[in-house]
Amino acid sequence: MSNSRRNQSGSVRLVPAIKAVLLCSLIGGFCVGYVLQKNNIFELAQQLGARQTKLEKLRKDNQDLVSTLATLQRPMYLAQRVNELKLGLVQPQQHQIIWIAEPAAPVAPPTNASTFQLAQTKR
Repeated sequence: MSNSRRNQSGSVRLVPAIKAVLLCSLIGGFCVGYVLQKNNIFELAQQLGARQTKLEKLRKDNQDLVSTLATLQRPMYLAQRVNELKLGLVQPQQHQIIWIAEPAAPVAPPTNASTFQLAQTKR
């Protein structure tokens, strides 16, 4: 048995070692890739949380601004500001108001398709 091992070339003895190195490299590469992907997922989750927090803050700020705008547009507040600034504005007299009647929207004549559908529903 020892004679046959001595007669083998050096490359034949290196094949199992090369296979082991390649297998270990492959497994190590998969492990490194897995860790990198997990870190990437963690960072994206952190960014998502930060952006959701920012979105909630912006929504709250927007709601505050909407309520402030509603307060500033109230007729009582506007009248108070007119008096404070002494602008001299008053309600218009009835003869100063011009009412414009809005014309009614024209009714479109029925098309052939709608006439056909009406005929089908009457049957």
